[in-house]
Amino acid sequence: MKFTDLGLSDELLRAVHEAGYEEPTPIQEKAIPVVMMGRDVLGCAQTGTGKTASFTLPMIDILAAGRAKARMPRSLILEPTRELAAQVADNFEVYGKYHKLSKALLIGGSSMEEQLKVLNRGVDVLIATPGRLLDVFDRGHLLMNDVKVLVIDEADRMLDMGFIPDVEKIVSLLSPMRTTLLFSATMPKEIRRLADKFLSNPKEISVSPPASTADTIAQGLVKLKSAGRAPGAAQKVKREALRKLIRDHQDTLTNALVFCNRKRDVDVVYRSLERHGFSAARLHGDMVQSVRTDTLDKFKKNEVKILVCSDVAARGLDISTVSHVFNFDVPTHAEDYVHRIGRTGRAGRKGNSFTLMMPEEKKYLDGIERLIGKPIPVLEDGGTPPSDTSEKEEKAEEKPKRGRSRGGKPKSDAKPKSEEAPAGDTKKDSSEDNSRKKPAPKKAAGSGRKPAQKDNRKNKDDDGAFGEHTPAFLKKEVPLGKR
Repeated sequence: MKFTDLGLSDELLRAVHEAGYEEPTPIQEKAIPVVMMGRDVLGCAQTGTGKTASFTLPMIDILAAGRAKARMPRSLILEPTRELAAQVADNFEVYGKYHKLSKALLIGGSSMEEQLKVLNRGVDVLIATPGRLLDVFDRGHLLMNDVKVLVIDEADRMLDMGFIPDVEKIVSLLSPMRTTLLFSATMPKEIRRLADKFLSNPKEISVSPPASTADTIAQGLVKLKSAGRAPGAAQKVKREALRKLIRDHQDTLTNALVFCNRKRDVDVVYRSLERHGFSAARLHGDMVQSVRTDTLDKFKKNEVKILVCSDVAARGLDISTVSHVFNFDVPTHAEDYVHRIGRTGRAGRKGNSFTLMMPEEKKYLDGIERLIGKPIPVLEDGGTPPSDTSEKEEKAEEKPKRGRSRGGKPKSDAKPKSEEAPAGDTKKDSSEDNSRKKPAPKKAAGSGRKPAQKDNRKNKDDDGAFGEHTPAFLKKEVPLGKR
């Protein structure tokens, strides 16, 4: 089947052809005719199968007739992340180039004033994240009783991020006379409950088993063991393994995503790769929106080869040239694994994914393998990557420690109390003899004592041979005859 068989307008077919597409994906082939009929849809498909175009294409034709009123959008698309919202907006730009449809983007991290100016002129398509949408509505800048088409995209991610109460509130503000489209990559019980609540006699479309991974992605698991129990030892082993994997696949790697569970680890891994000469950038939710946008643009233009990110990038990145995905950490939520590796192997292309696992992450791996219904192949030679980093370089990758103690000595040089000399130590006795042989000469007040005070401060981190029980005659100058 081709796009010309789906009943789309000539202007839309022209835009699709210029975008380089001739044949629809399975989800597009099944969903587009149903949406054009005005029927509700419950769609389940893997990431990278063209879900976005399956609702943007028919919406463009449906909205072609009519005109938007000020502050009253004619359609609403809810997205869980800013990046995904921007990606959908780009789809409308590409496919709606021959239609005079207006759109607005309501996302956090951008100027609300500029967004409101667009809303006040009237928009055909409103693409928003739930939080910013409710914020604008509560301020009285938005009326939603004219929405004829509602799209809830990435519903399972909405669930994971805790947006479902906001989504329920938004749906309650809409007219019941609407078409509702709900798309999800996985179909847990909670999503099924939402579908029963929001949709009316929907057409269920599933082009693959829920939570399955694409056959175009070659998956691999690297089992690692920590070199010791010291804090950060496991992370060092993982960083070495990651660099080895990247070097081993540098001939086929066009660009890659490295996923970390924590934002702190994103920064550490990014600095590690940059220090070792890799072209890398970072992306996580704490970054300013303008910086996040610039970083994504550089990655899309191949100005940066490796993007280290949190799960904020697991949705909304539609870059067909991503050849590799590396899971620096095993995702704690099994569904996130499906979405992470779904960033590669898109649009029928081949992709590769590798997951680094420590023994303590085994329980998360078990959950992933239960969800996808098959084990992840283990790379036998991946568990013992060679150490290609000196101790000095590895320390530099960690968060900088406190520089020097008050006396000028590095804290790492200070002796632990367990290594201090006992009370009868020879070295200590000799210091006592020296103090008797060379009593301090009588000088003006303050003179002659400064060097001793300086020594005391210099060794503040070390209480000396006596610890806290230093005799008074060593703390205070006492005439020799009275000792």
